[in-house]
Amino acid sequence: MTANTVSTAIYPRLSEAIRLREQGDHHRAAQLVMAHLRDRPDEPRGLAQLGFIAAQTGALGQAEHFLRRALSMGEKSPELLRTLATIYSQQERLHVAESFTSRLIAEEGDLELRALRANLLDRMGRHEEALAIQKQMVDENPNSIPALLVYGYSLRAAGDVEGAISTYRRAIALDYEYGEAWWGLAGIKRKVLTDEDIVVMQRALTIAIDERNIVPLNFALARAFHDRGDFASAFHHYNEGNRIRAEAIGYDARALTDEVAEVERLADADFLSAMPSAPLGSDQPVFIVCLPRSGSTLLEQMLGSHPSIEPVGELPYIPAILRSFIEISSRKAKLSVPQAIAAMTDQQASLLGQDYLARARLHRKTDRPIFIDKLPQNWSNILFIRRILPQARFIDVRRPAMDCCFSNFSQSFTAAHASSFALEDIGQCYVDYVRLMRHFDTVAPGMIHHVSYSNLVEDPETTLRPALEYLGLDWDDSIRSFHKLDRVVRTPSSEQVRRPLNRDGMDVWRPYAQWLDPLKRVLGDLADIC
Repeated sequence: MTANTVSTAIYPRLSEAIRLREQGDHHRAAQLVMAHLRDRPDEPRGLAQLGFIAAQTGALGQAEHFLRRALSMGEKSPELLRTLATIYSQQERLHVAESFTSRLIAEEGDLELRALRANLLDRMGRHEEALAIQKQMVDENPNSIPALLVYGYSLRAAGDVEGAISTYRRAIALDYEYGEAWWGLAGIKRKVLTDEDIVVMQRALTIAIDERNIVPLNFALARAFHDRGDFASAFHHYNEGNRIRAEAIGYDARALTDEVAEVERLADADFLSAMPSAPLGSDQPVFIVCLPRSGSTLLEQMLGSHPSIEPVGELPYIPAILRSFIEISSRKAKLSVPQAIAAMTDQQASLLGQDYLARARLHRKTDRPIFIDKLPQNWSNILFIRRILPQARFIDVRRPAMDCCFSNFSQSFTAAHASSFALEDIGQCYVDYVRLMRHFDTVAPGMIHHVSYSNLVEDPETTLRPALEYLGLDWDDSIRSFHKLDRVVRTPSSEQVRRPLNRDGMDVWRPYAQWLDPLKRVLGDLADIC
């Protein structure tokens, strides 16, 4: 007899709540569960159901609270443990999530759980362990396309491009309609797609009905046509893939614009100078802040070749810690991000900063004094970072607007970067980014060091010497051999940073100029800055 069956027999009201939750009627389900718990405040299955509802509606902090209470009261169902593991993963509390997942695997050990554990290990920087699990999963399940895709992506990130190509080809042979397999292949910075591949993808596009296949098929076709110089066909498919994603997401660019405006009003010179300046511990984090596709991977690879700097990739912790803080701060009344930062106490700031540093240490492999977190989207979190980490340093690497924005538009991003789905939206995002950088330069000169991507490619030593001086370091000749640095690179630029400097990223927008007027209108004068 399952836990739900037991609940059905003993607690009919709870049974109805479960049915409503499974149908997606979370509001009515929550009302029934709360009525159930009013009579039995510590009944563990009711607490668990409230946790499940909270998790499904995105209230992760509340979900964790109710599920942990249910766990302490004796409810230890696999669904509860799986949900807790997923919540910890979404909160980027990777060590705790991995512990829960390992516990579940010992009891059940199914493919989904092993895939989750491999994902967690990889995000914790334990890439070899993750790759070993992924290979074992592929060996045991040779017809599992999701397993093949994850394995192919990991091989590519580790530098085994031939292995990645072979793995993606295996997935395509199993189902030529599977769009993500084609995009995995197309995303490799080589001309690997053949004329026959184009015919097969076009055939797949005529029969595909799932947007999860249609969108990446469009992006893969776009890349194939780009490589052949057929820019009209390429733009058509880029535009179509983005249009479908944009319609499904409903992104509102005004929210970011409004937040930047609020930061401008709040964070004046007095506000910033009043923040604590004493460093929190001995770790020195450096944040590369910019839009995606701006050269952050190249800059990190070059700086990470310095013997005093450790590159740790794109850590997800600042956005996760900020989300949790906003959820807690908004329990009485909804607060914007700037409002929550303004209301933050020094004790809260210290605890949040310590939380970030503790999580970041999971990724440290050396005792070098400086480490780099290159999550590009942190440009919008600079005020939060400065508040919780007084010793933080910021380096803005800026790619010319037209190149940067078109490169975003032509990349198959997830909803996490929904501004890339429309030319007008990615243009507005770039405008907001530059606006915020200029504001901080005005009210806190020197807080952010700026690097031109074009100058970095043309004259790296002259460009990087001031950046190193900003970090208190001297030039080191090892930087010249940055492309020989052996590490896992999980970005679309993973092949590029393993090659010597080149101009491949320059003027990528020009063949598409006739279709980019909507972008130029939004960018205004920024469109002309090279």
